Amino acid sequence: MPDTRRHRGAHPGDDRRFGPGSLAALRAAVEDFSLLLSRGYAAPGALKLAGDRHGLDSRQRAAVQRCSCTDAQLASRAARMLAPGGLAGAAVAIDGFNLLITLEAALGGGVVLAGRDGVYRDIMGVHGTWRSVEETLPALLLAGETLALLGASGATWLLDSPVSNSGRLGALVARTGRERGWRWEVAVMASPDDALARSGAVVASGDGVVLDACGRWVNLARAAIEAGVPGAFVVDMGGEGLL
Repeated sequence: MPDTRRHRGAHPGDDRRFGPGSLAALRAAVEDFSLLLSRGYAAPGALKLAGDRHGLDSRQRAAVQRCSCTDAQLASRAARMLAPGGLAGAAVAIDGFNLLITLEAALGGGVVLAGRDGVYRDIMGVHGTWRSVEETLPALLLAGETLALLGASGATWLLDSPVSNSGRLGALVARTGRERGWRWEVAVMASPDDALARSGAVVASGDGVVLDACGRWVNLARAAIEAGVPGAFVVDMGGEGLL
């Protein structure tokens, strides 16, 4: 069945899954899962232990997995994080789909997760297919306005070529940048993660794999959402207060 959604909004039941009545269990599961990972447990088994202990459904478990990290990962990410105010004059390499979908979710009323590392993420990410929704252009504008406000010198959007419609999104990103006078470039490639890991620019991503491999990084999704979407459905999964 084709995806006909017009918004990147909340799924049915998310108010219950991620509402005040579920926060204690979610935060405890993130703590337990992160502890098990830190002690060397394999992720699938550790997630099952934490999820079963706290009675979480599959969507909640996906959120816990995205928001957890080992103590060593947490310390390493904190050491390399650049505060948003430090972007003045800096070039930014953007994990395109990762940032865009998180901002689309925030604008559409979907769940935005604040992980243990303080990073803002959506729940599921993109897996092979992306389509434009009504929040797509507003999300691009929010990203651009935030970068301009922070004084970034320019940005390169890296998009995954295996994801459907990546070329169409790249054209939209390039056109939006031209129309607004922003110094944006677009690169559609097979493996943006590798390019982000090697980039000499400040990386903007919420993907833990990227954050563990790159140099300096910035919590751009959080900065943009806090500035431009004050009513976003943000779920604090037990962050350590990093920005």
